[in-house]
Amino acid sequence: MPKPQETIYLAGGCFWGTEHYFQLMPGVSATEVGYAQSQVDQPTYEAVCSGRTGAVETVKVSYDPADLSLEQVLTGFFRIIDPTTENRQGADIGSQYRSGIYSRDQGLLDRAKAFVKAQQIRYERPLVVEVDPLKNFYPAEAYHQDYLTKNPHGYCHIPLERYRELENGAPEVIDRALDPRRYRKPSGTYLRNHLSPLAYRITQDNATEGPFSHPLYQGAEEPGIYVDVTTGEPLFSSLDQYDAGCGWPSFTKPIDPEVLTTHEDVSLGMVRTEVRSRVGDAHLGHVFPDGPREAGGLRYCINGYATRFIPATDLEKEGYGDLAALFPSTDSTLN
Repeated sequence: MPKPQETIYLAGGCFWGTEHYFQLMPGVSATEVGYAQSQVDQPTYEAVCSGRTGAVETVKVSYDPADLSLEQVLTGFFRIIDPTTENRQGADIGSQYRSGIYSRDQGLLDRAKAFVKAQQIRYERPLVVEVDPLKNFYPAEAYHQDYLTKNPHGYCHIPLERYRELENGAPEVIDRALDPRRYRKPSGTYLRNHLSPLAYRITQDNATEGPFSHPLYQGAEEPGIYVDVTTGEPLFSSLDQYDAGCGWPSFTKPIDPEVLTTHEDVSLGMVRTEVRSRVGDAHLGHVFPDGPREAGGLRYCINGYATRFIPATDLEKEGYGDLAALFPSTDSTLN
């Protein structure tokens, strides 16, 4: 007798990458890409891309609730979307790329609404993820189905490390590593006695190191993570670092959005967005909208001396073994 299945419909940007992510998730039994919430019958890909159908690229995800809960599915979903940006995921812009959770089952919808509401505390900006009854779902054209399985080097807006997490038993492992309860903010006296004078001024007094002064401003020669120098909380991965030419370590995104807080900064006659660490409330730098568009368009310009770099080979020794899932020894292919 077949096992009872639950089905949820998830919209999170280009459905090629979203489908491949859930195909790798243990407990998912079937996926199908298509167009949900359409205002016209049988929309085509070209019509949906025009933005005039109201449809959204969506993945139908079926799973065995005995092996995988809805909350686990949605935990993974939130790891591959920016739930605070409307009508955009990565470099894909338009209403057809909005984020949403849909179902014909009111019980699942109620649980999904409760899950999304609980996530709001992790974000400074309001969440814009739709959680609505499924109006319709039209399967996409055949060439869209299993696209990244058939075209492993095809376009994908989801960072490769998110796939690696699944291949290494995450995302829940990663979530444990980022649990804020594992870190605490030391006293001011402790920080003054244990940090270098420059690191103290940067993190506690909003100072800035000189451009090109940090040894890793261009990036490390080996993979690893950057942690808050005041608390040890993981902040950035070398996988997301690039040389922006500005003289400070630059990243396209943090390891997870929740590890940072952002604040308006009107000092020096400018309006900027300051970035601080979540647990330590340490000044890190600023985030600007001039990063690589294909990686989301952001540039996190970070004071290197506000962080400590830990090579991937030392993660276990340093107490960050859970994050080793970010740096598997396999090559960077999708299959």
